[in-house]
Amino acid sequence: MKPSMKVAAAMSDSPKNHLILASTSPYRRELLQRLGIPFEVISPNVDETPLPGESTVALALRLAQAKAAAVAKDYPHAWVIGSDQVANFCGAAIGKPGNFERAMAQLQLMRGATVIFQTALCLMHGAAETTINIPTEVRFRNLPDEALEAYLLTEQPYDCAGSAKSEGLGISLLEQVKSDDPTALIGLPLIALSGLLRAAGFAIPPKPTN
Repeated sequence: MKPSMKVAAAMSDSPKNHLILASTSPYRRELLQRLGIPFEVISPNVDETPLPGESTVALALRLAQAKAAAVAKDYPHAWVIGSDQVANFCGAAIGKPGNFERAMAQLQLMRGATVIFQTALCLMHGAAETTINIPTEVRFRNLPDEALEAYLLTEQPYDCAGSAKSEGLGISLLEQVKSDDPTALIGLPLIALSGLLRAAGFAIPPKPTN
């Protein structure tokens, strides 16, 4: 069985209101909690290896859809959210570094440069799905190695694509951010998702319980 977690409130017995976040990311879970609606978290089992010649946009879209589909097959009456983010530097995908050495190499490569973070979102319900991509253009400051090292040792963002957590100290590495959906850079575009969930019948903001 897939590990799951119920968040924010007890799930409704009505399939119409059953919302699942197909993700292993604590950042996406924290973002979705902002909307104040109950949801369940289930980890999808998805191979995230890029296909030969696959663009960063195509990769993000495919993985967002695959994550949602991996969970939706077991919950055909639920609304399932899948999301994925791929950083595009000069056409190449920049993933999660995993350790200090690779994170340092990423930041050295990207300093003074512009990186496009492709954040794909999929909302799936049975055979129906909507999948979109929200790009965010990020300009990195041209900082010396000492500043990059101090940042990495302080925040240790080794599970973040591009090695810079914009919601934390990583914002100090950035010179400019351009996006239609500011939470997309953190990992889940809430402006777009709110619209999709409202269209699906979810009350956002939810009605007060008192």
